[in-house]
Order: sequence, then C-alpha cells, then structure tokens
Amino acid sequence: MNRLGMNLFTWTMTMDEDLSDTLTYLQRTGFDFVEMPVGTTPGAPADLAKWQRLGQQASAIGLAVQTCSLLPPELTLLSPDASVRKAGVTYLKQIVDCSAAAGSPILMGPFFAGFKTFTGKPATADEWAWSVDSMNEIAEHAQQQNVMLAIESLNRFETYLLTCADDTRRYIEAVDHPYCRAAFDSFHANIEEKNVADAIRTLAPYLVHVQLSENDRSTPGKGQVDFDKILQALGDIDYTGPIAIEAFGVNPPELAAATHIFRPMFNSPEQLAREGLSHIKLLMSQLVND
Repeated sequence: MNRLGMNLFTWTMTMDEDLSDTLTYLQRTGFDFVEMPVGTTPGAPADLAKWQRLGQQASAIGLAVQTCSLLPPELTLLSPDASVRKAGVTYLKQIVDCSAAAGSPILMGPFFAGFKTFTGKPATADEWAWSVDSMNEIAEHAQQQNVMLAIESLNRFETYLLTCADDTRRYIEAVDHPYCRAAFDSFHANIEEKNVADAIRTLAPYLVHVQLSENDRSTPGKGQVDFDKILQALGDIDYTGPIAIEAFGVNPPELAAATHIFRPMFNSPEQLAREGLSHIKLLMSQLVND
C-alpha cells in the first residue's frame, strides 16, 4: 500500500509556527506522513536543530516526514556565473542536511533551476549541462546523507528547463546518479502533458514520489484532474511509493503571492486535507475492488 501524506504548504512556508495541533489533526485524520517545506538563509549555517526537532515532533505522534524545497532565483543552477551555481549547490546541500536532520528519506522539488527564472528563450545546451553537473554533485552529497532527491518538473509558467516527463527522464539519465530520481505532480502534468498516464509510464523506472494536486490547487476531487486515471496508471506500473496531497490557499500570504492564489478555494486547510484524503482513499479502494 502507498503511504499517504499531506504537504504543509497549506499552513506554512517556513515551519516556524507552532503546528502541534495541525500535526495531531493530520495524524488522527489518517495520514501516514507530512511533507515539510524546507528552507534556510543562503550563506548562513543551516539550523539543523530546528529540523531535527520538527522531525521528532512528527515522529512522536506517528507521522513520518518527507521534505520539499525550491531553489531561490538568485542561486539558479542555470547561471553562466560559476560562483552563482556554486552558491546554489552549497544551498541545496544544506537543504539535504536539513532533510536528513528531520528524518526525511526523500527531498522533492524543482531545484534543478532557480524558481521562476527565465531568459525568454529555450534552455541552452550550456544551461542543461550546468544544471546536470551541479545536480550530480548534490546527489553525491545526498547519498552520503541517505536522502533521495526527487526531481519535479514544473509547468512553462514557472520554469523553462524541465516542463514534462520526457524532459525529466532525460535529465535524470543525464545526471546518472542513484540518488537522483523523479517526482510526479498532477497539477503541472495537467497543464503540460498530452497524456498523463503516458507521462507516468515514462517516469516509471525512476519514480519515487507523487504529488496529487487539483487543477486549481484546491481539494482533490473538486476540480478537473482525473485522479482515477492517475491512480490507475500508478497501479499499472506497480508504484508503491509515497503519495502526498499538495494544495495552496490564500494563506500564508507570501506563498499565495508566489502561486497566484487570489480567491479562496476551500473553507479551511483541515477541511481540504480531510476531504482530499477521503476522496483519494475511495478511488484507491475502488481500483482494488475492480
């Protein structure tokens, strides 16, 4: 059975708030793990004690932890400036360290490039090579920390390097490291893929993490994404890895601004988590019984 989790972006970007009640609610609702957003201040030492404390807090009530992260635009691995790329590599190694401190076996995200950095042109061969070489170095560090990297492609409005499953598979094969693997996010796939099931099959040899996200970032099952088809495809490839619900709301404000959420999509994060989990479990049970 796949472990089911909830991304905490719906509540926080920084994990600085007291999330005791939220973690307890998610555990009692039936989630197996939480997906924690991880960040640190570029150029400053990582606060490993903070992430260790948060990981232990979740573990103490029976929740496993996974992590996700972005690469700040000013640290993009696509920069022609080698010092910028070096700073990006250093930052992501710190994120790996934070993930290890939290007890996370998987760090997922679109950290192959700075978030929302664009040139107005397709990626060049040099940009591809810079990112691949950098990621290989990060993956080597991740292996030492026993944290698997799961590369998430984004839609064309958020990146220009990896925007579909074909890109992601080619990138992973270019990095050629056992600790660099693939993630699948239904929100981005809903925008970019010709056939979502085919995209999942393309990623199958490398897929280690799945995010289920509605087309409007609201409660799974309340929009247009065909989660039944996605879960069927995951079953067809015998995917047994973790599956997390990801959604965004009007809070926290800085995240709403970054994800362009300007109107409420659900009554509360707790309602979204509860109803989303119920919908996914229902679909999974129907597939098992068919």
